[in-house]
Amino acid sequence: MQYQIIDTPLGKTILAANAQGLNGLWFEGQRHFKGVQADWEYTETPLLQQAAQQFNAYLLGQRQSFDLPLAPQGTAFQQSVWQALLAVDYGRTCAYSELAERMNQPKAVRAIAAAIGRNPISVIIPCHRILGSRQQLTGYAGGLERKQWLLWLEQGIQPQSLF
Repeated sequence: MQYQIIDTPLGKTILAANAQGLNGLWFEGQRHFKGVQADWEYTETPLLQQAAQQFNAYLLGQRQSFDLPLAPQGTAFQQSVWQALLAVDYGRTCAYSELAERMNQPKAVRAIAAAIGRNPISVIIPCHRILGSRQQLTGYAGGLERKQWLLWLEQGIQPQSLF
């Protein structure tokens, strides 16, 4: 696995990829991120450079979608949830229960929420767009401040840097 660390308005951000595609985008200190592993290689591959450029353009409000090969690692169920997240459009939000309905699994809300919490490619797989049943901010592995910042950005409000 190759990785790169970039400075962003949301703090230090780790990008990781292998030959199949982008495996991760984590914020420093993010829940469920075990940190850079000893066998990872710090390097600037074309894919990591492209991911960094697209992510920075997104954070500046200059990009609404990403054109990158994604290769998140997880169970088949997690993969299906992460795929469903990709259908939640920029600037839109939906509730966990609504996502469960879209997936034809209305009784699996908790399992879907758990899979969302384990999303290894934050922002690009847009788990920040999922809200609680009353449209409240709930659980975001990168922190609720970052989630609010991202939602403001997508609403056209240029938020201040968090770090």
